[in-house]
Amino acid sequence: MTELKGYGNESTKKIFLKHGASEPIFGVKVQDLKKIQKKVKKNHELSLELYDTNNGDAMYLAGLIADEKKITKTQLKKWAKNAKWYYNSEYTVPWVAADSDHGFDLALEWIESKKETIASCGWATLANHVIVKADEDIDLKQIKKLLTRAQKEVHSAPNRVRYTMNNYIIAVGSFIESLSIDALKIAEKVGKVEVEMGGTSCKVPLAADYIRKTTDKGGVRKKKKTARC
Repeated sequence: MTELKGYGNESTKKIFLKHGASEPIFGVKVQDLKKIQKKVKKNHELSLELYDTNNGDAMYLAGLIADEKKITKTQLKKWAKNAKWYYNSEYTVPWVAADSDHGFDLALEWIESKKETIASCGWATLANHVIVKADEDIDLKQIKKLLTRAQKEVHSAPNRVRYTMNNYIIAVGSFIESLSIDALKIAEKVGKVEVEMGGTSCKVPLAADYIRKTTDKGGVRKKKKTARC
């Protein structure tokens, strides 16, 4: 925590707060978090301790050094419940969940939550699930069913859930060849998804355009080894 504080930056902190973060947070850039990650590598117990500090930077670092083979469903549920802002609920937790063997089951549970951060965590986990898992290890029927659900619900869903539903459609269209055309058709029907980005200049990607750009380059993208980046 002392090392994290040393990397803290007031201008970065202000940006994070504008994006929905809350105190306590030091304002550490991801590139500096990765310096610590490179030194620590994977450390399951330390990741749990860091996440429990409730410090935004520490929680993000926890996800980078978490051991996906050791983390349990109970621990991931706790992480999702305690996620402070979308950096944690849409990146930290979904990354680790998708890299673990628990991601798909937890995602199906989380997307039914009435709590916006948990529901968005679920859809983000689903997106990362299709990005890292081989097609033969994916329940393609369920993934297709969820595409239809995303189409029906995306414009009426809570703010951040709209964002992660849109990303789910993009992920399916960009990484699963057998469902790419289905995802593109749904993306075209969905059109532009409006998300309040906290007054920042961040934009919501247009799913249909994103999928077309990917497939026009020679088919779907190669699966990633890990969801974390």
